[in-house]
Amino acid sequence: MRMHNADETCGIAGAALVLGDWWNVLVLREVARGHVRFDALAAEIGLSRKVLTERLGRLVAQGVLRRSLYQRRPVRYEYVLTDAGTALLPLLVAMQDWGDRWVLGDGALTASAGEDGAEHARVRGLVGTRLPDALVSPGAAASVVFTYPGTGVDWGSPPIPGASGCALEHRLFVQAWPSFLRSGVALRGVSTQLPEEQAEFARAEGIPYPLVSDAGHEVAAALRLPTFRGAGRLRHKRLILVADGEGTVRHTLFPVVDIPQAVEESLRLATA
Repeated sequence: MRMHNADETCGIAGAALVLGDWWNVLVLREVARGHVRFDALAAEIGLSRKVLTERLGRLVAQGVLRRSLYQRRPVRYEYVLTDAGTALLPLLVAMQDWGDRWVLGDGALTASAGEDGAEHARVRGLVGTRLPDALVSPGAAASVVFTYPGTGVDWGSPPIPGASGCALEHRLFVQAWPSFLRSGVALRGVSTQLPEEQAEFARAEGIPYPLVSDAGHEVAAALRLPTFRGAGRLRHKRLILVADGEGTVRHTLFPVVDIPQAVEESLRLATA
């Protein structure tokens, strides 16, 4: 595809060469989710082998995917994101956020979700999915992973529904931490805040469990987590995932409306 001369210096036009194709976007979405082998990609997308081969070759040529040999006889490759491909993840998550709000939703800005909406269905569909490696705790009997919009944030006026309460949530998890520890249940908090922002909060509040920064949106893209835009950045909506010792999601709590009840329920599910 050739660009019009007027677009040769336009970054939007250049990006459209990569993302302007429906199948290219879906291929990148599935690679981000961990479906990196040809047959898995074909099954998830429902694409013919001929068209998928063409799209993969194009994305490799454009420098957003690279082929990695995993089998010699017969020759088989995995398709993994390059640095350029990883840099596209925030754009994919922003596309999902826009679609959730304006195509699948009513346009309202909220940090929560209805129980009959697309976001709720996606989160519920995570049961049986393995968590990304960054969220798995080897040796733990189970894991509880909770995402939250951000601590110490001024949400403006009027406040975004469902965005507040992050400090309360952490304090409740800190109070319950001894019970998690006795039960061998790992606990992790995830937000799109920068690591230094999380570290400052952890020091101030005495947080005993790890906080994972998803500032690059790798976790959001891998799990297709619901997000919203608030205080200048894309942020996770509040949810809780309960996984077994292998890191496979067994229970989901979303939307989280009653924070104290959700903290208690996550401990109960993890130790059941």
